[in-house]
Amino acid sequence: MDTPTWLSVGPPRRGSDFNMETKMKLRSALFAATMMGLPVAAANAQAIDGPYVAGGVGFNFLQDENPRFAVPGAVVTGHSHPYLGGDGVLSLGWGLGNGLRAEVEGDYLENGLHNPGGLEKKSGVMFNAIYDFVGVVPMVQPYFGIGAGYQWVMDEGLHGAGPGFTYYGPSSYRSSFAYQAIVGVSYPIASVPGLALTTEYRFMGLTGNRSYGVDVIPAAGPGPAVHGTMTFRDDYNHSILIGLRYTFGAAPPPAPAPTPVADLGAKTFLVFFDWDKYNLTARGAGIVHEAAAYSQGNQYTRIDVDGNTDTSGTPQYNQGLSERRARTVADELVRDGVPQSVISMHAYGDTKLLVPTGPGVREPQNRRVEIVFH
Repeated sequence: MDTPTWLSVGPPRRGSDFNMETKMKLRSALFAATMMGLPVAAANAQAIDGPYVAGGVGFNFLQDENPRFAVPGAVVTGHSHPYLGGDGVLSLGWGLGNGLRAEVEGDYLENGLHNPGGLEKKSGVMFNAIYDFVGVVPMVQPYFGIGAGYQWVMDEGLHGAGPGFTYYGPSSYRSSFAYQAIVGVSYPIASVPGLALTTEYRFMGLTGNRSYGVDVIPAAGPGPAVHGTMTFRDDYNHSILIGLRYTFGAAPPPAPAPTPVADLGAKTFLVFFDWDKYNLTARGAGIVHEAAAYSQGNQYTRIDVDGNTDTSGTPQYNQGLSERRARTVADELVRDGVPQSVISMHAYGDTKLLVPTGPGVREPQNRRVEIVFH
C-alpha cells in the first residue's frame, strides 16, 4: 500500500529545555532528601532480624523513550520527552540477622508524556534481595539491592500530530518483565526501636516492546483514516524515594554492660568455642567434665554459666549465639551430675570481651563460656 499523500513526517525533535531542567531537579532533590534525614539519625544501625514492613513515596524520572510509529507504507521513529512523575512502593520483608534480607514489593509509577501526548501508568510486583552494610558508616546503614518481577503498563490517551495529520489511540494495558537496582541509606530513630527513615535511589527497566493501536487522520482535505501502531521500545525509570521502615520485635539498643566485680572466692573454668559454633570441642568437653568433678569435692552456693561471643556478628545474632553456648555447657554439666537447681545461666553476647577488640573481629578468646563457682 502506498503511503498516504498527507502523511509527511519531519525529523524527530531532539532538543528539550525540559529534559535538562528535569535532570537538575533530580540531582537537587537527591541532595535535599539526604540532608533531611541526617538530623534524626540518633541510634546505632543494626542488622534486621525478623519481619519488617517498609514504604516510600517520591518522584520518578522516566528516561526519554523512542517510540516507533508505523502505518502501512511508512515507519517513523520518534523521540518522546516524558514529564517528571510520581512513585510509591510498599514492601514486606524478612531480615536474616546477618545483613541479608528478602522482600516482596508492590509499586506504582506515573508519568505524563509529551510527543506523543498521554499518560503512562505502571503497577507491579517485584521480588528483591537486599544487603545492609552494618557498621560500615557510624549512625546510618547503607544498603544495596537487586530485584526482578512483573509490571503492568497503561499508556493512556496517546495522541499527537505531524505535518498534515493527527493520531490518537485508546487506553489499554500491556505487561512486561522488569528488573531493578536499589541503593539507599537508612537512619534509625532512637526513640522508637525498630523504626528507621529511609532515602533511596531506584533504577527499574522493563524488558521487551509494547505496541498500541492508533488511528491516523488527515488534518484537512479528503483522505481515509489509516490504522497504525505505536511501539515503545525503551522504558527506563529513575526514582528518588523517602520512606519509613519498621522491624517487628526489634529490641532497644543494649545498655552498657556493668563493670564486673571480682569475686576472690570464685573458681572459674573457661570453655572455648570455634567461630560461629556452639557445640563443644573435645577440649571444651574435657574442661566441662573437670568443672563437674570440681563441684563434687568443693562447697559452693551457685554456679554461673556465662555465654560470650566475639564481635564478628551483629549484636542480635551474637546474643542468640551466646545463649546457645551457655545452654550447651549447662546441659553438659547436668549430664555430668551437677544439679540443675544450682546453675544460673547468663548470655552476654559481645558485651563482655576477654580481649578488647573493635567490631567485626574474630577473636578466639572471646568465643567462650565461663563456669564460675561461688
